[in-house]
Amino acid sequence: MHDAVALSAPNKEHSTRLIGIVYANTPALAETLLASGSALLLVLSFPDFDLSFLAWFGLVPLILATSMTDKSAKAFLLGLLWGSIFFYGTCWWLTYPMIHYARVSHDGHIPAWLAYLLFLLPVLFVALFPALFCLLLFRVIRRFGLAAIFIAPLLWVSVEWTRYTITGLAWNAIGYSQAFHSLLIQTARWGGVYAVTFLMLAVNTTFAFVILRRGRRSLFVGAIVLLGAMLSILASSYDFNRERPKADPNIETLIIGVQPNVPMEEIDEFTSGRLLEQHLQLSNQALSAPPITSWSHRVVIWPESPMNLSYSRDQYLRQVVGDFARNNQTAVLLNSLEPSAEGGEYNSAIVVNQEGQKIAQYDKIRLMPFGEYVPLPRWLPGASSVRAIVGEFKPGSSYTLMPLGDLRAGVFICIEAAHPSVARAFANEGADVLINISNDGYLGPTPVMRQHLANAIFRAVENNRPLIRVTNAGISAYISSTGSVRDATPAFQQAVRTWTISKDADITTFYSRHGDLFVYACALISLGIVPPTFMSRKTALS
Repeated sequence: MHDAVALSAPNKEHSTRLIGIVYANTPALAETLLASGSALLLVLSFPDFDLSFLAWFGLVPLILATSMTDKSAKAFLLGLLWGSIFFYGTCWWLTYPMIHYARVSHDGHIPAWLAYLLFLLPVLFVALFPALFCLLLFRVIRRFGLAAIFIAPLLWVSVEWTRYTITGLAWNAIGYSQAFHSLLIQTARWGGVYAVTFLMLAVNTTFAFVILRRGRRSLFVGAIVLLGAMLSILASSYDFNRERPKADPNIETLIIGVQPNVPMEEIDEFTSGRLLEQHLQLSNQALSAPPITSWSHRVVIWPESPMNLSYSRDQYLRQVVGDFARNNQTAVLLNSLEPSAEGGEYNSAIVVNQEGQKIAQYDKIRLMPFGEYVPLPRWLPGASSVRAIVGEFKPGSSYTLMPLGDLRAGVFICIEAAHPSVARAFANEGADVLINISNDGYLGPTPVMRQHLANAIFRAVENNRPLIRVTNAGISAYISSTGSVRDATPAFQQAVRTWTISKDADITTFYSRHGDLFVYACALISLGIVPPTFMSRKTALS
């Protein structure tokens, strides 16, 4: 019996020590509340809450908590908590297709509670990136002092870019919260969404610095930083309300965008025929309006659709579209599943000209993980269970411009609006206008519609090109080269919009020409500052 007691003593001591380690590395309640409150403020700054002004100081509590904590592990956990709340709160709509389309058996959908629980896994993964930011910021401040807090904008931008590089998406990067305030996002012409994010972090960091180091000097430093941010915004917005010079004001093309609101349920052959007739009816109604009949260059755009149209395989579709184009003397741009030479198929955009002939095809290059291909092994539970969404598409390889009358259009499909490199490549190829065809209907009446629109707004500003967005169920809109949104359609309703596009002078932006050069500079500076924080002071001084 004495032996048993002797053996249990070390185990009890080990457990006590482990509990002590966990307790010592757990953030304090005040720090936890600061990080949680910060995340909630940022959630409220994004659609559909749209309290975008909160993002200009919403990160202050997180920066304060990171600066005041006493251990690297605590800083990391604070960032992980922030990221978990933020990404869950702004991207919860990803559970919608799991609940409504995925099946766990022949006749049963995934219950909502399970979908919300499973969603924690990807959320925790992307939350690692703000966790990394907090860890690095903590170490820099501990190594170089509180003044080093001003590296926060460089670190945040570098980490957001790292998230995009690793995951393929920078969805809801902080700068996107300002998409619907055109005046505030013109710095995207220089550094993309990351430049806007940088300015927002600079403002947040300044507020945090003034709170932590009270005094006239800190107020003076804060005033200088805030003035610099304001001047950067004003300098980038000097031509905010000015139109670009026209290369030929007499050459205009009429664009007709059709939002058919095709339902997301399974579509059989009979339903497909009725829905195709619906596309034609909406298009004819727009074309028959008196001012429109006089235009010589007209283009009807149909969106990405769950109908799974296949122009090259469907003779009836080719005949119907060809007859429509010839009878109305209009070009048609539509989405089509086109066969790949290597097997499988492309998610494509094609143009049929006024003579009813197919003249151009763009094959989607940046595919949607778990939406158009399965990036993980097939044995992963549920990886291919989302009916009518997950496919095995092949990526395209060429940024093919579409001839639309006298215009050259860069057409990209759905989630490609969230990839700055796609719109930038089209701009550098010589696109006069950018066109995004999309279908967000499978994600339901959720904030994704306005969040997706926010991405498209930045693509227009970054490249100084007007952008037309035509969607199946909303939100379709015209986006000017300065980022203002016009004629936005309501969600889940049929709608038709008409716009005129002129062939403007070819003026490219710094971002179009040089891409993410600003981000690379932020990353290089960060790489020069961060490594010494992982060395002892003795090693650093020797």
